[in-house]
Amino acid sequence: MLTLRHSPFDLLERLEQQVRQTDRVPAAEVQETQAAYTVILELPGVDRGSIDVKAGDRSLVISAQRQSQSPAPQNGVAEEPKTNEPKPPARQAQAPAPLHSEFSYGVWSRSFQFPVPLERDGLQARYRDGLLTVTAPKAQTHTPVTVRVED
Repeated sequence: MLTLRHSPFDLLERLEQQVRQTDRVPAAEVQETQAAYTVILELPGVDRGSIDVKAGDRSLVISAQRQSQSPAPQNGVAEEPKTNEPKPPARQAQAPAPLHSEFSYGVWSRSFQFPVPLERDGLQARYRDGLLTVTAPKAQTHTPVTVRVED
């Protein structure tokens, strides 16, 4: 009788592969007051210039990009930058590529839908200490539309 035995390390390796393949999105908190909605996202390590906030009639779309600070390894070895400048002394060299990293990099996007229309002109966003806070005021004026029924 043939028995397949998996070591715990094989199971951990499979779990690690699944975690790397899943889409990681930042944690979010949505608050509502009588006048506005506030969306708070955790964005540690994200450059402020890569954050994009767009508002629709009843939606808010937030996207950003997190880039790696270390050189990307190729075949396990970090590639030297190709320039005509002399190489710096060894003590000033760039940080080596990590042996192991659980950080996620890349572009992501989150979308939030609201039951009340938003006042898009009053949208405010603030990024501080790795937290993005977006305040979207609720539209105060609702324009009624009358449709004439024709024969």
